[in-house]
Amino acid sequence: MKFIIDDADIAKIKDIYNTFAVDGVTTNPSILAKSGRQPYEVLTEIREFIGPDAELHVQVIAPDAEGMVRDGHRIVEVLGKNTYVKVPTTKEGLRAMKLLHAEGIRVTATAIYTRMQAFLAAKAGADYAAPYVNRIDNLGGDGVKTAQDIHDIFRKNGLDCQVLAASFKNSQQVQELCEYGIGAATISPDVIEALIKNDSVAMAVEAFVKDFEGLCGKGVTMETSK
Repeated sequence: MKFIIDDADIAKIKDIYNTFAVDGVTTNPSILAKSGRQPYEVLTEIREFIGPDAELHVQVIAPDAEGMVRDGHRIVEVLGKNTYVKVPTTKEGLRAMKLLHAEGIRVTATAIYTRMQAFLAAKAGADYAAPYVNRIDNLGGDGVKTAQDIHDIFRKNGLDCQVLAASFKNSQQVQELCEYGIGAATISPDVIEALIKNDSVAMAVEAFVKDFEGLCGKGVTMETSK
């Protein structure tokens, strides 16, 4: 499962990159708005940091298919060919996906709540389909199961599209999709941190250090011990 950061805060992105093995960054209009900076200023800074080979996902804003295509052209022109153009899975969005795919532009179908949205996006040429796991839960559905079913639909129908699961509230949701073999997940920095945070681990490490310092002295490490 590819592991992608869902944020536009460059400080948080750098912190996660320095610790975890990640594959790129996703953004959306709301995430960009939180930065308080102009979109391409933020996105260019992210691209420069993660490099040309890492995935960067950027969403269109125009409401109609032709406008979405023009947005997509600008996104790729400024941010490079390995940038995925995120397109909402609406009627206009499906038209835009077909047009962008025909031009060889990479597409991420977003705002997915149902299995059939994902199926139709994959048929339209999307490279990724992004079901909103937690938002589906909030509507009374099962977000994890929906993402798993979409994964199965792609495989059973021979569709060259991967699930990019999005909208997580906890590490358990991420773990279940990782176990299932989902193609990718885009995760906010706080949920990423929760994947490794464990009080029992911290207590065990603290006990190891205390015992070692009891033997060798406070502040002594394997580098400085006799």
